[in-house]
Amino acid sequence: MTDSVRTPDERFADLPDFPWEPRYLDWDGIRLARIDEGEGPTVVLFHGEPTWSFLWRKVIPPLLESGYRVIAPDLPGFGRSDKPTDIGWYSYDRHVEAAAWLLEQAGVRDATFVVHDWGGPVGMRIASEHPEMCSQLVVMDTGVFNGRQRMTDAWLTFRDFVRRTEDLPISMLVTGACATPPAAEVAAAYDAPFPDAASKAGARAFPLMLPTSPDDPGAAEGQAAAEGIAARGMPSLCLWADSDPIIPLKVGHAVAERLNLTPPETIENAGHFLQEDGGEQIGRRIAAWLGEQRT
Repeated sequence: MTDSVRTPDERFADLPDFPWEPRYLDWDGIRLARIDEGEGPTVVLFHGEPTWSFLWRKVIPPLLESGYRVIAPDLPGFGRSDKPTDIGWYSYDRHVEAAAWLLEQAGVRDATFVVHDWGGPVGMRIASEHPEMCSQLVVMDTGVFNGRQRMTDAWLTFRDFVRRTEDLPISMLVTGACATPPAAEVAAAYDAPFPDAASKAGARAFPLMLPTSPDDPGAAEGQAAAEGIAARGMPSLCLWADSDPIIPLKVGHAVAERLNLTPPETIENAGHFLQEDGGEQIGRRIAAWLGEQRT
């Protein structure tokens, strides 16, 4: 049995602008949480590091209002999902397996995957390996990593900070990567899932397991996922922040070309967590694009 932390429900009381109740499933002894609202064609929102489904709270309402079912999972180690305390428990394979299993249980077919940060490698690998689940992609400030990509100095500094910091300052990492710092209650909502240092193993693991050499674990799987996405040529929308120091806009253009996606549209005055800086605009743009695909 994996040792894990289950965040007390009271830490999620009074979340700002996040009224949706979680749904739970048990996967291999780990409780997985998701938001699952609305009816109609399915849109799946994949968060990354070190966020959770709360990140999508401004994006969700325009999608629901436009007649879509919206699923926003919390990956293991994040949000309301259980948090294994052994940093070695976390791997690219395990995250993909957990998320794919959750979507299978939720009956996801022909969905639109919206991916950000580490949600990109996870969501796009699922789209490649389970093509019946995903028929369209929205890609935001992310990539699929094969160990050959050049990482920015800002990312290398972040990784080194994570490596030496057991008790990560979660909200500082999020708010510091926004163009406009969020309010204190929003910062508190990013800290809410993590009651202690032990609960932050997943947040620490993600940067350390990103392959920086073709021989690293996950590099071959990332390469295969990238090739699978490029070969499928799915309808796609790329949205990229104009001021992302972690994965800059020029990288977004290279990612789009490599994965056979449409060139990025720029979200102005936005940092890496562009959902905080321009979430309503992003939600409306995705809803409008989805409407165009249906006509």
